[in-house]
Amino acid sequence: RRLVLVPELSEAAGAGARAFGLHCAGCHGRDAGGTDTGPTLIDPIYRPAHHADVSFMLAVRHGVAPHHWSFGKMPPVPGVNAEELASIIHYVREVQRANGVE
Repeated sequence: RRLVLVPELSEAAGAGARAFGLHCAGCHGRDAGGTDTGPTLIDPIYRPAHHADVSFMLAVRHGVAPHHWSFGKMPPVPGVNAEELASIIHYVREVQRANGVE
């Protein structure tokens, strides 16, 4: 688990934080800092130049095989609509920037 600084969020990122809490926090932690079942998203490996936004979209829609961590396969996340997904990505990117992941 990584200690994460959560900045004052924009309106879009605030909506993303709420959606992240519903759909993602169970594995990735409340502030995207990771848990015993899912990796932190606040890591340089997930910077936009290495994992573009589309990588997050594909992972949520189709799942993803493990390739950076040993947590196992991430299954698709049903029930996340396009607007929620865009706001979740916005949230993750704002938190990443606040923690020096750019």
